[in-house]
Amino acid sequence: MHLLISILHILVCIFLIIVVLLQSGKAADLAGAFGGMGSQTAFGPRGAATVLSKATTAAAVVFMITSIILSIMATKQGGVGGSVLERNTGAAASRPASGKTAPVQVPVMPGQPITIPVPQQGGNAPAQGQPAPAAPAKK
Repeated sequence: MHLLISILHILVCIFLIIVVLLQSGKAADLAGAFGGMGSQTAFGPRGAATVLSKATTAAAVVFMITSIILSIMATKQGGVGGSVLERNTGAAASRPASGKTAPVQVPVMPGQPITIPVPQQGGNAPAQGQPAPAAPAKK
């Protein structure tokens, strides 16, 4: 059923595009380009509806109906109701908070000493928490 409505929707879309492009505008004549609207005013009387205008109306109605049906079917297939915001906030609120936290990385400013924890193995290694010796300046 979903496939059938999708195919109908695509066909109606193509038909609607073609029918709209085939129609001429309200003031498509040369006088309309220079402001002379004649009898075709913005909200004035119009002529009888043509076959193209009736086809456009029918195609627009079918397009709206198939769009609504497809959106309802997609919602039912997804199994999730509500908006995206409701789903996201509900998922975050229902997740249990674990005791683990990510380590915080503090940015090092230029000119500050960097402390590197090194395990003690004897020798000249700096004690843990002590600043590392600065590299000799190059000449």
